[in-house]
Amino acid sequence: MADVVERRDGEIERLRTIIRQLQRAQFGRRSERLDADQLALGLEDLEADIGRVAERDPETPPPADDAPRAGPRRKPLPAHLPRVERMLDAPSAQCPCCGGGLHAIGESVSEQLDWVPAQLRVLRIVRPKFACRTCTKVVQAPAPERPIAGGLATPALLAHVLVSKYADHTPLYRQAQILARHGMDLERSTLAGWVGGACWWLEALHARLHRDVLASDHLFADDTPVPVLDPGRGRTKTGRLWVYARDQRGWSGPAPPAALYVFAPDRKAERPIAHLERFKGVLHVDGYAGFERLAGRGEVTLAACWAHTRRKFYEVAEAANTPVAHKALRRIAGLYAVETEVRGRSPPQRLAARRSLSRPIIDAMKLWLEAELPLLPGRGKLAEAIRYALARWPALCRFLDDGRIELDTNPVERAIRPVALGRKNHLFAGSDGGGERWAIVCSLIETCKLNGVEPYAYLRDVLTRMVEGHPANRLDELLPWAWKSEHHVKA
Repeated sequence: MADVVERRDGEIERLRTIIRQLQRAQFGRRSERLDADQLALGLEDLEADIGRVAERDPETPPPADDAPRAGPRRKPLPAHLPRVERMLDAPSAQCPCCGGGLHAIGESVSEQLDWVPAQLRVLRIVRPKFACRTCTKVVQAPAPERPIAGGLATPALLAHVLVSKYADHTPLYRQAQILARHGMDLERSTLAGWVGGACWWLEALHARLHRDVLASDHLFADDTPVPVLDPGRGRTKTGRLWVYARDQRGWSGPAPPAALYVFAPDRKAERPIAHLERFKGVLHVDGYAGFERLAGRGEVTLAACWAHTRRKFYEVAEAANTPVAHKALRRIAGLYAVETEVRGRSPPQRLAARRSLSRPIIDAMKLWLEAELPLLPGRGKLAEAIRYALARWPALCRFLDDGRIELDTNPVERAIRPVALGRKNHLFAGSDGGGERWAIVCSLIETCKLNGVEPYAYLRDVLTRMVEGHPANRLDELLPWAWKSEHHVKA
């Protein structure tokens, strides 16, 4: 009877936990911390109210130089922005007091930030014709290559459309509306053709980025769903964008950061196995079982993610408020406190700090989890969280043996976030080809962001150089981190 009662109580508690999680997912915030964008939306109105009060009462005396400032100091305007001077001379050359002549003793300079609206313009290409008086031969400069055969768009306009769609998440139909407000009516299908034509030029560069990223020995891997239109069934199917990120900044590694997106029509384990066929090294992954087959080759070491492990305990702590879950969160927070101290240091320094500070936390946590597990209902969410951690314990402890291994997969999670934003606006990809184009452009744009390169300036220049005949054997020069060294624009 006691066993029956224990199983019944454990099942009831498990169902109650699920109900609380569903309620929190629907009515509460789902993330572990307040979304910065949501917080910014709330603060915008408050800051607008402050601005209105400041404008209504402009006579408020400025604080003294030695008085503490209430808010952050205003940053100087960027030096790379063009300056347009507007001279305000004295109304008269005579002194308004005594009528004497005035002479210059200096000047006061202040700056304001101005905005020049985007504008469409027509680029007229004029090719004069010349004829020989002797042989009547006609000479004329050859017509320049166009990025879209017979199309109207220049590389600059194509770059604008790509960045608006894949970086600013503005669907093509909205872009068509914006262009119409500027006096140019273009069909959405025309813009879609431009996107396809531009991606044709960028395919080779994406393939070169693909080879460069997968040749690394430390990568972060994850995937995210992408709805794809399936006309035969009258609905959408679920494709996947597999993301492989390289970020060695945590241990001052030599390779530049990069993010590679690869589209696949499903989430079968064969997809990452095919992508990482020649990969050798450490792969930071989440709990997806398909990655386990990679470790069977003996050339790939899997490092599990503490952020995913923490999330399991966090969900229990939010739903049931159990002391065990809160204690687990405090222990994991101790690991992250050590990582904060060693971020950016060399691998030997990171490894030494981890072995002296993190290993005692890890050893004590394992013994504690193993002791707590038998005391909990077997089907409860807290027991599931503990089993999740213990089943991956060797992979979770990899960072104690290699200073280059990170504690979590956050670099690839950050690379996935823009896809989620685009998914909300685009709703779905029109075809598998649309998913592949999504992967091509997102790979280049996100790699630009990681390397401090402005995506529009990069794509405009790269498309221009490709159209003008950039050699295929020199594609390395067009990768974002190599391009940055010659054309730096602050992102």
